[in-house]
Amino acid sequence: MDDVVVDLGVVEQFLNTLDRRTFSWHGEKFVPSDALTSVDALSAWLEARGLATAGQELRPSDLTAAVTLRDALRETITDGSNGDGDGNGSNGDGDGGDGTAVAQALAAFPLRLAPDPSTGRLRIAAASGVAGLDAIVETVASSVAGGGWSRMKLCSSADCRRAFYDTSRNGGGRWCTMKACGNRNKTRAYRSRQAG
Repeated sequence: MDDVVVDLGVVEQFLNTLDRRTFSWHGEKFVPSDALTSVDALSAWLEARGLATAGQELRPSDLTAAVTLRDALRETITDGSNGDGDGNGSNGDGDGGDGTAVAQALAAFPLRLAPDPSTGRLRIAAASGVAGLDAIVETVASSVAGGGWSRMKLCSSADCRRAFYDTSRNGGGRWCTMKACGNRNKTRAYRSRQAG
């Protein structure tokens, strides 16, 4: 397969293949699920995003690598709170953006510098043998090096925990969407203050 470049949106989708939502919203009840439960499911996920290599048969070890990568990367991202609910800083999960935890998460995926034929410059390249995972690893590594990974977060809502890319100006976003999780949590906090 030719080198595939993905953006952090695809990485966000990959992180959200583990869905921990447990709330109801507008009549829809969310239940926790995992989209990567079989080799076929991983293959379908990669194919749907143009990350599968034609003719490449995925193995159970590839599924294990994908789930391990996803879970390790989810552990490296923070929820944008520092434990006091003000939304400023790390909650102690992850690495606070310094890259140490991400480096450990990517340790099983060898990285090297390789020439980029389209630009003539060097780029980060992974060589795990699973092209779709390589593209994700390369994107994460480049994002850490460029400082963008610190904006990948987990929703602060305990009944959500979806990964999202924080596009707020100051990087202090806490909710995957203000429309759902932000409003639910702010309403809950308001009612709690009014009752107390």
